[in-house]
Amino acid sequence: MPNNRRIDVVLLAVAVVWGSSYLTAKTATDALPVPTVLFVRYAVAALACAAVLRRPGGLTRDEKVYGCLLGLTQAAVLVLETYGVAHTSAGNAGLIISLTLVLTPVLDRVALPGRFFLAAGVCMAGVGLLVSGNGLHAPGAGDLLMLAAAVVRAGHVVLVGRVTAGRDLQPLRLTAVQCAVGAVLFLLPAAPGLPALARTGAATWAQLLYLALFCGLFAFLAQTWAVQRTSATRAGLLLGTEPVWALLVGAGLGGERLTGLCVLGAALVVTGTYWGQSVERAHRRLSPPAAAEEVVHGAGAGVPQAR
Repeated sequence: MPNNRRIDVVLLAVAVVWGSSYLTAKTATDALPVPTVLFVRYAVAALACAAVLRRPGGLTRDEKVYGCLLGLTQAAVLVLETYGVAHTSAGNAGLIISLTLVLTPVLDRVALPGRFFLAAGVCMAGVGLLVSGNGLHAPGAGDLLMLAAAVVRAGHVVLVGRVTAGRDLQPLRLTAVQCAVGAVLFLLPAAPGLPALARTGAATWAQLLYLALFCGLFAFLAQTWAVQRTSATRAGLLLGTEPVWALLVGAGLGGERLTGLCVLGAALVVTGTYWGQSVERAHRRLSPPAAAEEVVHGAGAGVPQAR
């Protein structure tokens, strides 16, 4: 499989696990407070990283500094998304978070042709159909939180590309620092709910472990690895298929009804994603400055990475 396709598969896998995280997190937060769920998610992932790392104490200065920075932005995304969804409709949340598709190239300051934004518009129209069953409401506090989440998520994807460009940063070590930062940030807010963990059933623990190891550790690690080898804009497009996977998991495991409009919406998201991806790829090939930037973004591709 060509390298670009391998990277795309990794990013799609991240979108799949993140799409499944909505149903998982919703069920977990029915049993435990949100800060407790977030703390366990980060703490378990941090412990898993420490167990895998050959030299846990051998972090470089860059890995510590940039890992802390990315840990703060990633934690901000999760906080805003979790509380945003709790205070708005699923329809508003899904539609607003899809703005990440447009915000990523804007924040990345990439001058793309108008066709890219048409493709992004197709994606957003698809998300609108996916969530249309729940209807849209007047903007409220939750809507503003989701808008902030879309901005911070786009900024996080761009930041990953910028800080890893030309630097010998090990994805696993960088991910370990991010998880440790998240665990420290949520420890105090989660403290009142920690005693409830002793009474938590096996099903809830399974959900917490899935959030930590797959939606957390795997997703953070895979995203860092992939963005080091491609552009933030391309990564944003592939990660933008997340609403489709959320729909499929909700219908398959959560018992949600899959309507014809939902199927059409999913098709539009996939079509828009691959259309935008092809536009972005062609633009990079034709633009020498963009191509040069891509070489810098992929500078670490030949460096052995810890897994």
